[in-house]
Amino acid sequence: MATILLVNGPNLNLLGRREPALYGREDLATLSTRLETRARERGHRLLAMQSNHEGEIVDFLHAHSPPESAAGILNPGGLTHTSVALRDALLATGLPFVEVHLSKPEAREDFRRRSLLADLALGRISGFGPRSYDLALEAILLHLGDSSHGHP
Repeated sequence: MATILLVNGPNLNLLGRREPALYGREDLATLSTRLETRARERGHRLLAMQSNHEGEIVDFLHAHSPPESAAGILNPGGLTHTSVALRDALLATGLPFVEVHLSKPEAREDFRRRSLLADLALGRISGFGPRSYDLALEAILLHLGDSSHGHP
């Protein structure tokens, strides 16, 4: 059994209420519970956290990265484009992760088109709303060698 981290950055606590036409109507608690259930069904543990504070996310990664956790799903929100500290934490811990976004950053404002994390990620999934997370979990399970077939 592997532990998979689910890390959500600033403003993702507002899912379901914040710009639902762009981000969907599903709240973060429902999304996290769905992923926890799917991970458990596949024999793994999912540990979820969300913070609006960069330092709390860095501290969480320091405390829960390898060898304690095998991989992560990371939606850094606005920190995607600004956080050298988050990038350095991911480099320092060596956590394999999939970068996930609900919307498609490449189709939005110019400043959202650059990720400081993309080159470190196993892959990047964006533009599928809450289902982006399901796809990211499947990618992590494949990375961990879980070839059983789930469904997003």
